[in-house]
Amino acid sequence: MINILYQDNHLLVVEKEVGILSQSDGSNTKDMLTILKDYLKKEYHKPGNVYLGLVHRLDKPVGGIMVFAKTSKAASRLSEQIRNHEFEKSYLAVVKGELSSAGTYEDYLVKKNFHSYITDKDHGKLARLKYNVIKKEKDRTLVKVELETGRYHQIRVQFASRNHPLLGDEKYGKKGKYPIALYAYQLSFLHPISKERLVFKLLPKEGYFRKFYEECSYHEL
Repeated sequence: MINILYQDNHLLVVEKEVGILSQSDGSNTKDMLTILKDYLKKEYHKPGNVYLGLVHRLDKPVGGIMVFAKTSKAASRLSEQIRNHEFEKSYLAVVKGELSSAGTYEDYLVKKNFHSYITDKDHGKLARLKYNVIKKEKDRTLVKVELETGRYHQIRVQFASRNHPLLGDEKYGKKGKYPIALYAYQLSFLHPISKERLVFKLLPKEGYFRKFYEECSYHEL
C-alpha cells in the first residue's frame, strides 16, 4: 500500500517508509521511484515508460514525506525552489542526552565513502540547521529540526559531532532497538503551476517516537 497524501497532474506527494530507497542503487532493493512509476502505470493504464521526477531524497533508513514531479516542468520548478531555499523541510528526531531549548548548528561538511565528516571552510560545504526542543525524556530529547542547507547525512553528523547522536543511528552513533529516530514530518513548497503554498504534515508514531506520540508531545506541531 502506498500512502498518498496528495496528487494532481503535476505532483505526487507520498510517505516514504523506513527501509526503502528514494531511487534505485542498482541492487534489488525496493525504491520509491520504481514503486511509484509502477503505480502510475497501472492506475492510469499508461503505455511505455512513465515519467516521474525525483527532486529530493531521504536516506534509506529515514521515513517521511516526499514529493515527486509528474512532468519535467514541475521537476525543474521544484528544483529551482530548492536552490532558492523556498522548499522547506522539517524533521523530527530523537537524540541522545539533553539539549538546550533551541539552537543553531553551523559546520562545513565533506562527503567521503558514503560518510560525512566535519572539516574546515576550505575543504567542505556549509551545513546549517536550526532545532527546537519539543520534549525531554530521561537521557533523550525530541527535537524539531529545520534544514537551511541539504548536505549528505547533515542532521545525523551535526548532532553526533556534539555528542547527541540520533537514537538508532548505527553509522554515526549506536545501533538500537528501532530504526534511526529521524522522520521528515513536514514539507512545504510552492505548487509549480498555481504558485499556491502547499504544506503537508505527517507525525511518526512508531519506534523511538512511539512514547512521545502517545504522550501527545508534538501533536500541536
